[in-house]
Amino acid sequence: MIRWPPGRSVAPRSVRWGVALSILAVLALGAGPREAAAGVARAPRVRVAQGLLEGRWGTIDGTRVREFRGIPFAAPPIGALRWRPPARAPAWSGVRDARRFGPRCPQLPLFPDMMFRSDRMSEDCLYLNVWAPAPSRWPVVTRPRPVLLYFYGGGFLAGDASERRYDGASLAAHGILVVTANYRLGVFGFLALPALAAESPHRAAGDYGLLDEVAALDWVRANIAAFGGDPRRITIGGESAGAISVSALMASRLSKGSIAGAIGESGALIAPIAPQPLARAERQGRAFAAALGVRSLAALRALPAQALLQATRTSPANAAFQPDVDGYFLTEAPARVFARGAQARVPLLLGTNSEEASYRALLGPAAPTPANYRVALARRFGALGPRVAALYPGADPEEVRRSATALASDLFIAHSTWVWMDLQRRTGRAPVYFYRFDRARPAAAHAAPGEPRATGAVHSAEIEYALGNLRRNPVYAWTAADFAVSRILEGYFVRFIATGDPNGGGLPTWPAVRPARGGLTRQTIGTATRTTIDREMARQHFLTQYFADHPSS
Repeated sequence: MIRWPPGRSVAPRSVRWGVALSILAVLALGAGPREAAAGVARAPRVRVAQGLLEGRWGTIDGTRVREFRGIPFAAPPIGALRWRPPARAPAWSGVRDARRFGPRCPQLPLFPDMMFRSDRMSEDCLYLNVWAPAPSRWPVVTRPRPVLLYFYGGGFLAGDASERRYDGASLAAHGILVVTANYRLGVFGFLALPALAAESPHRAAGDYGLLDEVAALDWVRANIAAFGGDPRRITIGGESAGAISVSALMASRLSKGSIAGAIGESGALIAPIAPQPLARAERQGRAFAAALGVRSLAALRALPAQALLQATRTSPANAAFQPDVDGYFLTEAPARVFARGAQARVPLLLGTNSEEASYRALLGPAAPTPANYRVALARRFGALGPRVAALYPGADPEEVRRSATALASDLFIAHSTWVWMDLQRRTGRAPVYFYRFDRARPAAAHAAPGEPRATGAVHSAEIEYALGNLRRNPVYAWTAADFAVSRILEGYFVRFIATGDPNGGGLPTWPAVRPARGGLTRQTIGTATRTTIDREMARQHFLTQYFADHPSS
């Protein structure tokens, strides 16, 4: 029996309502009061707009979490829906099994580090997955949980929401409700043609993969309360193409009002990764269709998905299957949106890794000598080579390695991330937290004799640390130091998703970006996590001007 305070024979109205809502929440989650109090006796169930889902229980470090996999958030984009914005997902009757991951979107096997748990590939791939904390024991009432909606990387050509490194159980055990969502890739997600623009009410073409992300965000807003999540506290996050997506979602009028915070790990839709103009994307789309010998949009839609996918293997237009200023999702480049302060004005946590690209990306097989470095700079920058050398000096082999690694990383993805940070801190009217991750992965668990070890944190290396998933990657011989770094970075993510501020919980203090000692504050995250000063402004301003003058670079 519940006993109220002395002198009260009836509970206060607010308490009575709280208990009633608690009972309703437990019943909605698929367990009656007796089962909840006993610690859960059956598979978790949740009712969403389309129908009833039955998931599974997961356990991590002794904490139980609910897992719902393969939930359709949009109609299958097949047949007449190929290369159209995502349509509403159909309802179902009865109980839908949500224990298996849905199909991954069509893609070529491009990246060996992707460990899929989806067992098949299909054009019918618009599914998402939810990891949620276990419901509180009756009659305790808990506040709705903060939410992370996370998008995978893979250059908009590969990737899947089922990958082991994106598992949401660890964050869910810390009280965060995690969603990972698929989006269309390559030719299926980003083909642009005049015929596609002509049939669009917005005269738009391309960016279907990004519109899938908007649909996932809309689905989360509409349904996440059923899982115990707070639709007013949705943080979007992602790495590489996922981070690029986050920057675009912050700029798009279709999504910027739906998010409470953003996390970007390595990448932004800003030069040198700026979106194409629609006209250029359409020209490249026409070239792709001509190479296939297809003369109509109907004929293109009638082609088997596998035929389209294989055609991208040899098509010179393969690189064209990227975001464009389509006229609907994006009406202008994100850099312009951010420059005038028209983006989502929400807290932003973002950063890059210490070795996003190797110095070999500039030098090739040549030894890292000052003479070879000068030749490489002249080859890449022409008459501007000496100016680049002044900003990225290389007086001896060790300095050449450092500077060439920094320059290669900037040219690849770090510069776009830095500009995103700088624009948001100037116009976003919300805190920005900037990091550099510098923990190099340990040796492989089964390394071949003489196999080299990473000297820095390579592109994508931070994902398992940030999401608490080191144990899910058996490739590396993780050490106690790695788990310590993971506890810090995951702790920052948990705090930021919950509050918009990564600080607290005994973590090393991380100040928001501000001018300091001739640079900007930045958190170095690794074995020795600490606040440092980023003095890269002159380099980044040079590259901004360089890419403006050389847009095809």
